[in-house]
Amino acid sequence: MKIIIHGGFFSESDQSHEVKVAKQNSLKEIASKSFDFLKNHSAEETVVFAVKLLEDDELYNAGTGSQIQSDGKIRMSASLMNGETQKFSGVINIENVKNPIDVAKILMKEDDRVLGGNGAKIYAEANGIKDFSTEIPQRRKEYEEKIKNGGKGTVGCVAWDKNGKLAAATSTGGKGFEIVGRISDSATVAGNYANEHCAVSCTGVGEDIVSNATAAKIVTRVTDGISLEDAVQKTFVELKKIDGFAGAIAIDKEGNIAHQDSHPTMVFASFDGTDFEVFN
Repeated sequence: MKIIIHGGFFSESDQSHEVKVAKQNSLKEIASKSFDFLKNHSAEETVVFAVKLLEDDELYNAGTGSQIQSDGKIRMSASLMNGETQKFSGVINIENVKNPIDVAKILMKEDDRVLGGNGAKIYAEANGIKDFSTEIPQRRKEYEEKIKNGGKGTVGCVAWDKNGKLAAATSTGGKGFEIVGRISDSATVAGNYANEHCAVSCTGVGEDIVSNATAAKIVTRVTDGISLEDAVQKTFVELKKIDGFAGAIAIDKEGNIAHQDSHPTMVFASFDGTDFEVFN
């Protein structure tokens, strides 16, 4: 069993030493709690559990603490993929829910598994998801002062369970001040993808991740027999050709873990029950 999580890039908003330490401690705690959960749950259940913890932490741009768009509203996206069943579900630009990943989880039972905008919100309410404002004062202040952070905030989790199954989940609060209707990579297979061989969650500039098909490329290359390390490296070489800004976390079916970013610094933590690795 192994788990790796990410919380976007450190270049978001407050870059103080205190915030860095807070994120290191937060990621380590969430990775530990999620690994304990993984002991008695599937990879799919665990990635949802971990991403909910990340969404609930104001340090990250997902769920509570999401960025405000150009019209003053918060719209979030999230997706979930089960590597064994190859089912993908997600919500795009959903408003006023505490945990977008919960809506993606519920959608797994539907034939129509990716919903956007008002339709996603109506579906959430019909399935017992209560109305909830995810705005925090810091984000309102940033919006009012027109402080742009570059759009590098997303959270995600990849898990490898005791049965060797893989899953990935990703959630984002957007890049801030974006054009209304903009769609990020987080609810696409470019940003969140898994099969029986590999699972990947991405963060960074959504347009770059989509242009490079980052998560899907890594998983496809591992499936075709390339090592996880080589698959990640080759994909990021291609990303560099378009000056892409992204980070990725991944686990393959052998339990190998990889993490890579194209610019400093993706914040992440991994745990295998014995050893932690946390971004520095």
